[in-house]
Amino acid sequence: MSGTSADGIDAALVEITEEAHHPRVTLLHFEHRSYPPGIRERILRLPAHADALREVCHLNVLLGELFAQAALDLLKAARFSPAEAVLVGSHGQTICHLPTPVAEGDLRVRSTLQIGEPSVIAERTGLTTVADFRPRDMAAGGEGAPLTPYPHYLLFRHAERCRAVVNLGGISNLTLLPPGASVAEVLAFDAGPGNVLIDGVVRRLSGGTLEYDADGAWAASGKVNQTLLQRLLSSPFFQRPPPRSAGQEEFGPRMVEEILSEAGPEGIPPADLVTTVSTLTVEGIASSLEVYVFPRQAVDEIVLCGGGVRNRWLRSAMEARLEPRPVLTTDDLGFPTQAVEATAFAVLAYLTFTGQAGNLPSATGARQAVPLGKIIPGKRFSRLQS
Repeated sequence: MSGTSADGIDAALVEITEEAHHPRVTLLHFEHRSYPPGIRERILRLPAHADALREVCHLNVLLGELFAQAALDLLKAARFSPAEAVLVGSHGQTICHLPTPVAEGDLRVRSTLQIGEPSVIAERTGLTTVADFRPRDMAAGGEGAPLTPYPHYLLFRHAERCRAVVNLGGISNLTLLPPGASVAEVLAFDAGPGNVLIDGVVRRLSGGTLEYDADGAWAASGKVNQTLLQRLLSSPFFQRPPPRSAGQEEFGPRMVEEILSEAGPEGIPPADLVTTVSTLTVEGIASSLEVYVFPRQAVDEIVLCGGGVRNRWLRSAMEARLEPRPVLTTDDLGFPTQAVEATAFAVLAYLTFTGQAGNLPSATGARQAVPLGKIIPGKRFSRLQS
């Protein structure tokens, strides 16, 4: 326990025994430990950022409500009652991801933060909810991402064909599935930006009237600014070998502002900016494959999933850049591209609830495979456990 005054950590060892009406609690030992120098002051300074903290606090619960409603609406659309479901798996919304260790005395701290309060989801749906998957992998020395390689392995491995599954999400990540591979042979890592920079630049250039480049029409109307592209490709992220992961800290609002600031003095037309950041996504993926995958394994086909598949320019550019290797989508394999990531976290929730590991240390850099996430009991939790 650490109270509002943040004067240190109270720790109590107690023995609890079941009696007829109420548990009996006996204190066995108590210790108080002061925080290391400076930590209390850092905690107490947080209210100086009151507006940001209030917004995170509020959005955490609001997103929990929206996620719960999405789960209930899904069940209704599928003509299932909540009583027929067992678990909800919720990835949450990542708002900060810091996988590079930071020294704090003798500690090396990696951190990540996903919001979308799972207690709200469990209460509204009545279903046991598993959420907050990334921190456990980071506690085991990993980067907390990517976490979808094992689900990709379950869904898309092939006995005879080598597949590279590329998720075109906000951040792009790839999973190499050698033919007939065991889990230990799977290679996976984040490749760079997916849609996040494209969407960010389009929002700013359109004054907020557009959220994304529909069908890649804007990218198709421009040309690549090679000077800007090469500068973006010089990002330290692309120089890091796997295991590696990325977030909006590398490819987010700050980089969008840098791109726009550079474009003004250079007179780069808006369409060329969109084409250039879209090409960055393609080059990040292609160079990752060329440096870390193709020398290791002959790849028979590239399989795309995620929201970026809807960007026709992006998909065509991927096909041209990676030829003669065929570029497919998971739709071509009979699995909807938009459903892959949500399905992955349903799988991870199942693994956690049944006590199985969900991360691949070869992908995240963790010391060992561990169960992921936190379990928030639903109304039927005890019966499920038994």
